[in-house]
Amino acid sequence: MSVALVWFRRDLRLQDNPALQAALAAGHEPLLVYVHAPDEEGAWAPGAASNAWLHRSLANLDADLRARGSQLVIRHGPSAAALQQLIAETGAQAVYWNRKYEPATQARDAALKRELRGQGIVAESHNGSLLFEPWELATQQGGPYKVFTPFWRTALTRWKLPVLSAAPAALPRPSISGVPLDALQLHPALAWDNGFWEHWQPGETGAHEALDVFVEGALQGYRQQRDLPDRVGTSLLSPHLHFGEIAPWHIATVLERQRTAANEADVNGYLRELGWREFSTHLLHHFPHTSERNLNPRFDRFAWTAPDPPLLAAWQQGRTGVPIVDAGMRELWATGYMHNRVRMIVASYLCKHLRLHWLHGARWFWDTLVDADLANNTMGWQWVAGTGADAAPYFRIFNPVTQAQKFDPEARYITRWVPELGALPLKARFAPWLFPALLADKALDYPRQPLVDLAQGREAALAAYQRV
Repeated sequence: MSVALVWFRRDLRLQDNPALQAALAAGHEPLLVYVHAPDEEGAWAPGAASNAWLHRSLANLDADLRARGSQLVIRHGPSAAALQQLIAETGAQAVYWNRKYEPATQARDAALKRELRGQGIVAESHNGSLLFEPWELATQQGGPYKVFTPFWRTALTRWKLPVLSAAPAALPRPSISGVPLDALQLHPALAWDNGFWEHWQPGETGAHEALDVFVEGALQGYRQQRDLPDRVGTSLLSPHLHFGEIAPWHIATVLERQRTAANEADVNGYLRELGWREFSTHLLHHFPHTSERNLNPRFDRFAWTAPDPPLLAAWQQGRTGVPIVDAGMRELWATGYMHNRVRMIVASYLCKHLRLHWLHGARWFWDTLVDADLANNTMGWQWVAGTGADAAPYFRIFNPVTQAQKFDPEARYITRWVPELGALPLKARFAPWLFPALLADKALDYPRQPLVDLAQGREAALAAYQRV
């Protein structure tokens, strides 16, 4: 039987895996490989939190394969050289993979496909991560969408979920070996991620368990609860989606099967969030420069504040003196995750009250989020900063105090992550600098004042915007 390489990247699953299914359907004996080549990701090689997750996800995938009589063959990059070596060792006649959409890897994959086909090797790429690929949806003028609502409206007119495919019951054991997973050195130099794994189970099994928990719990009332950070009101599927441990159409299919008159708004609300994920990938594909530069060129003239390392460090460490901001940054450090509403609040504070360029925040999130995704990260930061597609206007500046009072009214989220404020009365936990005597008496270790006066920071941001 002919051998085909199935090249895993960010599709670390056996169910609903188009590349694996294509290799099996063509009658090949699949050799399942992972090639570690982070330098080929360009300026956005995976950060420390992503690598920590990747280690566990690869271990889970290998365990799933061993349970089926196979195992994962791991090699170091460069990718083209590693795949060529594997072809030479096995006589493989085909290579199958699922597409990635980041600018650096798209160019690499296109060159590799040409090279392999030039040698007479079957080289096929498939859609393993999107409901709609970036070239499948266009405006009436034929261009890419820059506004989400018409994008999603068009997507819904094309809505057709693929048939789900089960994981193979058995797979052949490879005749060659790779390097041990530990040789990739994916663990952080300092084991700061130890606390992550109280909250997360990387891998395909963990992804499906998270989906089950969501369907049985937070899906009911999702539209009302998703903005409240003091509870589990979201799916917590974003890292599993990023690493391809579950397909978005699998999630959508399960939710469609759960749809009732009572939960229809909640199901539609969650599917819309999958739509935002699609939209961000489409944007990065069509505007690849936006991971580094503003989509809206007007902001190239904006007077961002010069980088101030102590100021930036205070934001990163959750020592800004603004409780909801500090709570979010501490949640991020402790769990590798931050609630989406709080992400918007901390980003607005950085880009507007502190007036630091959004790339400073994007880089920190990239290194510390387990769900760090280049398309989502780029769109999210440019949306808050007002520099991207369909963005919140720059003059819309979140007030972190009123945001906390609205979305964390009992200050449970704040108190969980900033426990030194727990001795203060509720009204003081949102803006403790307004209660200096209480702060000095009951929360001596917390900053006495915010990094910037909120009103002054807002006015300075608006003045800078007016000059643009």
